[in-house]
Amino acid sequence: MSGPDSNYPLWLAKADNDFQNIQNNLEARQVPWNTVCFHAQQAAGKLLKALLVYQCQVPSRTHDPVALLAPCVAHEEDLRILEEDCRKLTVFAVGSRYRDDLF
Repeated sequence: MSGPDSNYPLWLAKADNDFQNIQNNLEARQVPWNTVCFHAQQAAGKLLKALLVYQCQVPSRTHDPVALLAPCVAHEEDLRILEEDCRKLTVFAVGSRYRDDLF
């Protein structure tokens, strides 16, 4: 069910927590970029899950925004423009967690 009877606001609240983590870390004396990248990727995934729930779909149990975007695009073709950004978020989030990859 979409609207007030679904739990999509909970997904939005969880994404907001990731954004708060990003903001707090960006204000730090030394920015932990790996943490910022990780929370950006997580926020994107949660926002896409919120959209899926709003569209009366059950989101898959994944943290991959590219995989979450595909069913969203099935309902709204214009969202396809986000695919490259979702890919970059995943590269930065995963790559930044390993010492020699990106940072």
